[in-house]
Amino acid sequence: MSDTLCIQSLIDTDFYKLTMQQAYLHQLPNAEGVWEFYCRSHEDLTPYIFQIREQLEALADLQATESQLAFLHSRAPYLKDDYLAFLRLFRFNLDQLDVRIEKGRLIIRVKGPQLHVSLFEIPVMATVSEIRNKMLYPGLSETQIRNSTQHKIEQLNRLGDSVDLDDFRFFDFGTRRRFSYQAQHIVAEMLQQAVPKQFGGTSNPHLAQALQLPFLGTMAHEWLQTHQGLNYRLVDSQKAALENWVREYRGDLGVALTDVIGVDAFCRDLDRYFAKLYDGFRHDSGDPILWGEKIIARLEALRVDPTRKMLVFSDGLDFSRAVLIYKHFKGRIQTSFGIGTWLMADFEVNKPLNAVMKMVSLGGQPVAKISDSPGKTMCHDRAFLTYLMDVFAVDAGVREHVLLNAGQGV
Repeated sequence: MSDTLCIQSLIDTDFYKLTMQQAYLHQLPNAEGVWEFYCRSHEDLTPYIFQIREQLEALADLQATESQLAFLHSRAPYLKDDYLAFLRLFRFNLDQLDVRIEKGRLIIRVKGPQLHVSLFEIPVMATVSEIRNKMLYPGLSETQIRNSTQHKIEQLNRLGDSVDLDDFRFFDFGTRRRFSYQAQHIVAEMLQQAVPKQFGGTSNPHLAQALQLPFLGTMAHEWLQTHQGLNYRLVDSQKAALENWVREYRGDLGVALTDVIGVDAFCRDLDRYFAKLYDGFRHDSGDPILWGEKIIARLEALRVDPTRKMLVFSDGLDFSRAVLIYKHFKGRIQTSFGIGTWLMADFEVNKPLNAVMKMVSLGGQPVAKISDSPGKTMCHDRAFLTYLMDVFAVDAGVREHVLLNAGQGV
């Protein structure tokens, strides 16, 4: 691995960026998107702007290798030949990237065809995180990373003394906020060796190829948000996104995100057709137990057997919280867990960066995510945000919190 580059290759990203890029190529190749980076903790990142710019400029040199393309083709047969041919030619266009300081704050924005600019998200976030960490914690050593990870492995083993973990599976979802690529590689390799039955793999295809791990990923919030800016009635946008995903992948990658408008609005759109088509549902905000109970209740109301479906939890997890959720739902519905920041960025002696990068408009129209954690909303257009909540009948209490915190996070 390179000690000088934050991003190791074009596929050093979350796999769902590639699956969504294929869908953009086939279904909306010309849609224009705008993405913005935002530091939720309001940490001053301006001292690192020159190092960040230097690393992001290096993205222009990345290109998929034949070995990587063959790896993707062998492990993900639903990636079509025309998309892999596109990926062979794809390059990051730095003209679409704006990195500057404005009003004492680091600004990173990308603008261009969604097909192209969507892929900036993970490299930008991982780069900012790694540069910041190297500057703030220059003494954090490989030994500390290994010792901290060993403590986490021992914690999982202790949890297994009181709970049967035979069906417990977790995955590395930590690329975007990792301490560094080297740290992510070390942690994943340790988990692979110590708890191979529970550790199911990673969302990062580059790391998966390096360690011969499974990789996974389906859709992200941007897929559903994108449909808010397309030629659908706003009230139909979530259903259109679910329908178009099925049209693209024909039974593969069947896990749906539920919190772009909130779980209640999702459940209203989840009819028997979608409930039978999709294999599972992903939690990324709000109370995980309450969310899971709502999904189970909706499936049962639709006469769909929950035990044949999967709940994927991916919001702020550590082993203790994940095992608690696993125990609660065991025997009622299948579960799996995506664990990111705690595994790949928190090594006991440091504080991980709390930042995001999300789409804020498509085709010149605002888009928004109204999650089950209202403080995560980011939208520059309060009128659109209000209209979106009206259309999807968002609860009055949630509306108040969303409007109060609009623009404060994603």
